[in-house]
Amino acid sequence: MMTGGCNPLDVLFSDTSSAPNPLNPITSWEWDFGNGQTFSGQNPPDIFYSTQGSYDVTLEVSNSQSTQSLFKESHIVVSEEPSGVWISQNTSFPNTSTGIRNISIVDENVVWASGYDGSGSGTNYQVYTRTSNGGSSWSSGNINLGDTNLGIAMINAISSTTAWVVGYPTAAGQTGGIWKTTNGGRDWENISDGYFGGSIGSIAISKSDPNVIYVGGGEKTVRGNVSSGYGMWKSEDAGKTWISLGLEKSRHIPRIAIHPNNSNIVFAGVMGDLYKPTEERGVYKSVDAGKTWKKTLFSNEHAGVVDLQMDPTNPRILYASTWRVNRTPYSLNSGGIGSALWKSTDSGETWKEISKNKGFAKDTLGIIGVTVSPVNNQRVWAIVENKENGGLYRSDDGGDNWTQVNNERKLRQRAWYYTRLYADTKDVNQLYVLNVQYHKSTDGGKTFGSYGAPHGDHHDLWIAPEDSNRMIIGDDGGAQVTYDGGETWSTYHNQPTAQFYRVTTDNHFPFRIYAAQQDNSTVRIAHRTNGWLITENDWESTAGGESAHIAIDPENNDIVYGGSYGGYLTRVNHERGTSRAINVWPDNPMGYGAEGMKYRFQWNFPIIFSKHNPNRLYTFSNQVHMTENEGQTWEIISPDLTRDDPEKQKSSGGPITQDNTAVEYYCTIFSAQESALQEGLLWVGSDDGLVHITKNGGNFWENITPKDMPDWMMINSIEPSVFDPGTCYIAGTKYKSGDFSPYLYKTKNYGKTWTKITNGINPEHFTRVVREDPVRQGLLYAGTETGLYISFNDGENWKPFQLNLPIVPITDLTIKENNLIVATQGRSLWILDDLTVIHQLYESDLQNNILFKPKDTYRMGGRSVKNNKTNGTNLESGVITYFNLNNYNKKDEVSLTYFNAKGDTIKTFSTTSKKNKLALKKGSNKFVWDMIYDGAATFPGLIMWSGSLRGPRAIPGNYVVNLNVNGEVSKKTFKILKDPRAESSIEDIEKQFIFIEEINNTLDKTHKTIKKIRNINKKLDVFVTQYKDDPNIEDLVETASTLKEAFSAIEKTLYQTKNRSRQDPLNFPIKLNNKLAHLNALVGRGDFAPTDQDFEVKNELTQKINEQLQIFDDLIANDIKSFNALFNAKNLTYLEVEDK
Repeated sequence: MMTGGCNPLDVLFSDTSSAPNPLNPITSWEWDFGNGQTFSGQNPPDIFYSTQGSYDVTLEVSNSQSTQSLFKESHIVVSEEPSGVWISQNTSFPNTSTGIRNISIVDENVVWASGYDGSGSGTNYQVYTRTSNGGSSWSSGNINLGDTNLGIAMINAISSTTAWVVGYPTAAGQTGGIWKTTNGGRDWENISDGYFGGSIGSIAISKSDPNVIYVGGGEKTVRGNVSSGYGMWKSEDAGKTWISLGLEKSRHIPRIAIHPNNSNIVFAGVMGDLYKPTEERGVYKSVDAGKTWKKTLFSNEHAGVVDLQMDPTNPRILYASTWRVNRTPYSLNSGGIGSALWKSTDSGETWKEISKNKGFAKDTLGIIGVTVSPVNNQRVWAIVENKENGGLYRSDDGGDNWTQVNNERKLRQRAWYYTRLYADTKDVNQLYVLNVQYHKSTDGGKTFGSYGAPHGDHHDLWIAPEDSNRMIIGDDGGAQVTYDGGETWSTYHNQPTAQFYRVTTDNHFPFRIYAAQQDNSTVRIAHRTNGWLITENDWESTAGGESAHIAIDPENNDIVYGGSYGGYLTRVNHERGTSRAINVWPDNPMGYGAEGMKYRFQWNFPIIFSKHNPNRLYTFSNQVHMTENEGQTWEIISPDLTRDDPEKQKSSGGPITQDNTAVEYYCTIFSAQESALQEGLLWVGSDDGLVHITKNGGNFWENITPKDMPDWMMINSIEPSVFDPGTCYIAGTKYKSGDFSPYLYKTKNYGKTWTKITNGINPEHFTRVVREDPVRQGLLYAGTETGLYISFNDGENWKPFQLNLPIVPITDLTIKENNLIVATQGRSLWILDDLTVIHQLYESDLQNNILFKPKDTYRMGGRSVKNNKTNGTNLESGVITYFNLNNYNKKDEVSLTYFNAKGDTIKTFSTTSKKNKLALKKGSNKFVWDMIYDGAATFPGLIMWSGSLRGPRAIPGNYVVNLNVNGEVSKKTFKILKDPRAESSIEDIEKQFIFIEEINNTLDKTHKTIKKIRNINKKLDVFVTQYKDDPNIEDLVETASTLKEAFSAIEKTLYQTKNRSRQDPLNFPIKLNNKLAHLNALVGRGDFAPTDQDFEVKNELTQKINEQLQIFDDLIANDIKSFNALFNAKNLTYLEVEDK
């Protein structure tokens, strides 16, 4: 694909080449841009083309084994006049399911856009695209928001290199935070972590002072799993630091407007609490940069501001719409008294309702979107939710009079989720309305064409003031940019901002993590790899849909069951690539209320396997269903275990628009689990606040609901104890009733009595999940809307356990092999990979230095790259050793020494060592021993082709580590385990170890000998230079020259001395040391014993090397000795051989 544009043309090139062997990566890049410019390196700077014409581009890449080149003829085309054709550089991405949330234009040259992949492929990216030359060229890069599946709620840029992004959870209440790039979108960093969490509803950057950023918490897309925000925040240093500006209980702020000439004047459109009446709604104005706020518009305690627009030609004129919206656990209500459209002409000081003006929709109003034409500010459009007269209205006199110009349903379907519209910046008759598709009118709104960006469900749009063909659209996928009026769109890859509902694991090695991601597929992800990172190649889609619980066959990790809304339940066989629907009752209930279902399956209904019978699979509606033949037949084993209130099972929506997707289905079982200690002991919790138990597999059920628990509590998680069959923990939420309090309960007597256990948890951090540590009794973990908590005393007290977690809702937790896995609503998946350290705290004296017993370590490969912005962090390969130095100072001598089972020292790392330096700090420390023994020595200038000097990897078995602090020694034992995937026996691994050890011993002697030879020859050169003109020692000079030739011959046999660059071995054949080092590299792969041929080649090479080493020893013992004797006779200095 060619890249074209006008003269001068600025092009940013990037390399995406990869080497097939990660052990032999690309090491050089040579570019030729066809215009006389060249560059050496992977990613060149901007390349400018200043002359009209076509240019060929060549890229040559090399590693130690080969060189390849790519030639693109006429890749760059520069024209004197605009061609009118815009080409996206991101069309190489295969995904066609892209979405956009917003677009930002700095000026006529600089435009930004962003997005994410919602293809259901199991991989989500956010791609950011920007131009700095008016669209002549585009560069794209990664936006790292913390995991892979969020859309972008809003983007706002201030220059060609600096922009801010609001991450939003795809299609629902995700909490991605605020993100910033300073290098044109190639990399992103979160700039709100540590300051605030919750979902983000709006962001605005001051035009008069771009260092000033205002952020409003709480999204506008009020899905059933919506997350609220925490008021207004402000940064005055481009996002480095933040201060709270109050409005903490506003919950949802969908719009912010800043005066274009004075950043101290700011307006916040507050929608307010979705669940209960509140006075904290309306338009708030501040004239002192958010220090104080004045409410200038208030409709009523039920209706808040959903849209707020400042007239682009006159900042004294503002329009606002108020919306009466209410969510309950079982319904969404949109519209009623308080929904209205308002106008201010005095900078927001006073407001007049203009939805009562002539021609506007009558009777009950719902959500309203508003926009003002920048071409003619008297032209105002409103998209209105109304039962009889809903549709698009237009005013040509600033809102005094209205005319309905369109009533098509496609513009206003699911009005509560969309209802945004945008006036074109150049054409007074052109207008965009967003919905599942986006719709465009060119006749003032009378008719619309329908279009699709790469994703669907569109929520926001930005249109360039100077060129309305340039737009950024924001949707459930993310953000995409167009430069040709929507003919083509950029892709939306890269952001770690996924929203996951539930998380579980399998028994594969390494174990895989399973989770369902909002508005995308379910996924299974390797929790660690043999590579450097956890990448998209380690993800794949699995059973179920976006809202699924997932259950893995206990006896076959490739058979997976997953659910989705409407009672959808699938079985996927990954090995065979097959999928089967096994719904309990395959009657599609879409559009009906819960009363229309034979069995009431929630959006997020549980699916679990029995912990005792691997053939028994349970799933849950308002009753318990069981199958033992993979879903061919289902048996009901319970009565209705809910309150079964018919008043809470009706169609959701109204009074204008109904909306039923199973999110609001109520009186359902929401959490369930079987005891690991007693077969048939099932604990079940409902979303309407009941807890039941059966001790006999469903023959008899008992209501054990805590007596002091508030009614209508959603039981979000149930955790039977693995230590006592009568003990169980539950986590409940009532936030959908306006109660944000945490609710955790514990029973020790099968539910006869319960104790509330929330002491220490913030009163507004409502709880979603509680989990018991399976190793340490009384150790509990709780996930809340605002982070993670830990209890060391069975819930009597809780402490924040945030560590490096972002401030984000924790939706689920699971524990596998002493790993705590955290699912979040907006920041993907996180792992705390060694709970054994926490277990050991119970017996530790925190006042002293502590060496923690290392976790059992698998003998496998893999590296760990920290803080990568687009991939998951891999677990380090090695023995991870934690220790605490309570009173460390830099004068202390500290060392870690590793021993084998016999007590032999393997390696020591210390603060005083130069070779094996131990870097420390006061307090907690972490060191990773890579399990590798010392290898062969090297020497200056050593160049080899595909050779390794690495020592052998430790054999599976028992080991010891010592911590020595100023002579005080602590000792812990640990185990290195065989990789369960290894095909070899321990005996084979031992053979490999000995083989590599012997090779390294030989290479070590070889290289030390080469260093000795070079030292001798250097001295011989000095001698010859010093005495070459002295006739009295002419014979010694000749002898010295002969000796040098002899020593040099040995070195040239052992090593290719002509090598000066990495690819010289292709020109000068490798010698004995390289051949033996290559054998080391070959045998070091995997866990296999050497082949018979390996032994033969090793013996042959070793013999040849030893012959040269013997010649060297003979020269030292005889010739050098004789040479020094002659020295002595002539009273000259001995020629000393240094043993290095």
